[in-house]
Amino acid sequence: MATQYKIETKFVICLRNDDSEDLVLGKVYLVLEDEVAARDHYIRVVDESGEDYLYPANFFASIELPRMVERALFSVAGD
Repeated sequence: MATQYKIETKFVICLRNDDSEDLVLGKVYLVLEDEVAARDHYIRVVDESGEDYLYPANFFASIELPRMVERALFSVAGD
């Protein structure tokens, strides 16, 4: 039986970027649900380019934020 990998939070913090110019270490990123990518241990995040791309899930750690902070980050991401 295969283990399903799924990010349950809406935000992650970048712990590794392997010199990618579009990821900043320590920055919080919005996760877009992508179940197909999750099966291969990737997550889809909106990076510094402003677009969403797939990155290895081990580049990030899931974080839980207070609802007020999540709303604020969603409003910034929507600009």
